[in-house]
Amino acid sequence: MDRRDFIKTSTIAATAMLLDWESVFAAGMKDPAAGKTWKGWKKGHFQVHFIYTGVGESMFMIFPDGTTMLLDCGDHNAIGRGELAVPVLPSPDRHSGEWIARYVLRVNPNGRKVDYMMLSHYHNDHGGCSKFYADKVIRDGKEYILSGFSQAAEWLEFGKAFDRCWPEYTDPIPLVERSADNVTQMKMFYEYMTRNRGLVVEKFREGAVDQVAMLRNPGRYPGFSVRNICANGRIAGEDGRITDLYAERKKDNPKWLNENGMSLGMIFSYGPFKFYTAGDFSDSWQLPDGTKFETENALASVCPKVNVAKINHHGHYSMPEGLLKALQARVYVSCVWDQLHNVAPVLERIADRSIYPGDRIVCPGIFPKERRAQDAGKPWLGVVNESSFDGGHVVLDVPKGGREYSISYLTAADESMKVLSVMKFQS
Repeated sequence: MDRRDFIKTSTIAATAMLLDWESVFAAGMKDPAAGKTWKGWKKGHFQVHFIYTGVGESMFMIFPDGTTMLLDCGDHNAIGRGELAVPVLPSPDRHSGEWIARYVLRVNPNGRKVDYMMLSHYHNDHGGCSKFYADKVIRDGKEYILSGFSQAAEWLEFGKAFDRCWPEYTDPIPLVERSADNVTQMKMFYEYMTRNRGLVVEKFREGAVDQVAMLRNPGRYPGFSVRNICANGRIAGEDGRITDLYAERKKDNPKWLNENGMSLGMIFSYGPFKFYTAGDFSDSWQLPDGTKFETENALASVCPKVNVAKINHHGHYSMPEGLLKALQARVYVSCVWDQLHNVAPVLERIADRSIYPGDRIVCPGIFPKERRAQDAGKPWLGVVNESSFDGGHVVLDVPKGGREYSISYLTAADESMKVLSVMKFQS
């Protein structure tokens, strides 16, 4: 289905909503940078590269002074999902850890050196897998598996890692995930990297405003800051007050808690610009009075209005109304590796202007043809960026001062870094 057919199949209600974005889409495709090679990072800019592989989630960040961080580097058998799989790009000939590392090397101003790495939570699609890997080797006399972060580290040099429960792995309860593939993988990785590669691992501190910080020239960019808002089911307000969402449930000494609810989250600020990301932060349960408790709505209490937000849990039954009301983002970016990501109820809520007014656009890593056919005629389709139809890397670029920002799509079909479109916004 092309763009023209896509519009024709939309309802009358959708058409009114589409008209505003038609000019924006068209301008994005006609931007002078479209069709050319990505020009790269400039000093003073804050960039977030949402790297598309079709396999897992990964974001590479460049702070205004050149400090860098790789946030998540997933790998698992996404192709094994069969009809639910999305295209693996550039190809399934390499595992995602290598594709991610190769992308980082193309955009990193510091070459192989990456200052920070962070696992948002212990799931395969965010960190790698001990049962799905590119290779298995012997290091220090032990079996060492190359998958996700450990595979990327074959090309990249990580300085410091932030982890939610290092070093005891007991916060908030002993780390025993139902599927322990990533737990095994990351423990192995940390052990080897700290012993042989000089990696420093530090526990992520919810509420901290000085932990994830610029390292190279922070004094030159005073408007940039990072606030840690959640970790291990605890959320931190700007006043320093911390709320434990699982306090009551922990009284029963549970053997397992939803790993998604343990996700690490942050607010990045650059002058008037704000960006939200919180891994797969999502969980819910029934309260004694029969009502449903949504952890994401609780997180809303510590979230300001933002310009750009990463969609929680790949858009798989996430982003409830309370969180959307708090964030009120103009742009939502979603990391996709499955046909069940960005499900209809989530996109319908995001597009709903009764929740909050104003324009908004959804920029997924891919919005595949199967979904476009399945959801043809839905009013909310008008807010999905058409540059996502064939898959692409999404790049958020915030120039010095944060008064404006742009969203670019780069082709993921190959490593040419060809720009597909550029959309520009005011903060």
